[in-house]
Amino acid sequence: MAGALAGPLHLRGLDLGSCQSDRAILRALDAAEVAYAVEAKGIVVHPATPRAFYFDATECPDLFPPLVALAAYAKGETILVGANRLLHKESNRAQTLMQEFAKMGVAILHDQDRLIVKGTGSVQGAAVAACGDHRIAMALAVAALAANGSTEISGADAIKKSYPAFFADLSSLGASVSLPNFN
Repeated sequence: MAGALAGPLHLRGLDLGSCQSDRAILRALDAAEVAYAVEAKGIVVHPATPRAFYFDATECPDLFPPLVALAAYAKGETILVGANRLLHKESNRAQTLMQEFAKMGVAILHDQDRLIVKGTGSVQGAAVAACGDHRIAMALAVAALAANGSTEISGADAIKKSYPAFFADLSSLGASVSLPNFN
């Protein structure tokens, strides 16, 4: 999603033949009409203004946070199905996404098994919280890449659970990142 919002981004290591659900990200990019190219060395995601989209993430619930970050920039209602699988993660991700993205000016409704993201095409920088959830911290950071104003993420060190180099990698891609010591 970072490539779509502030790319281009070269993604390496995504096995297109894998049975892991991570490869579903390409279906989401297709649904949002974000251009990407599959190359010998990986996938290049090009910057784009995403379109509101429908995506069933029931089998890939870990994609919800980055999908919300992408949908925040799409004008209109994006519908993400499978939200019931978000209730018992590191946080109640449905509630946390609604709460923290609201601080960034993005309305999200939880309707039965769906999250409905009411994208306006822009996101406001804000003071937000990761709520102890590594995927929320990363989604907020990705949303902040193209936000109007700066964003401060309290509890951002939650990224250590799955991707300790996340902020260093964002910085190496040109993002303006100021980090406390996560040691």
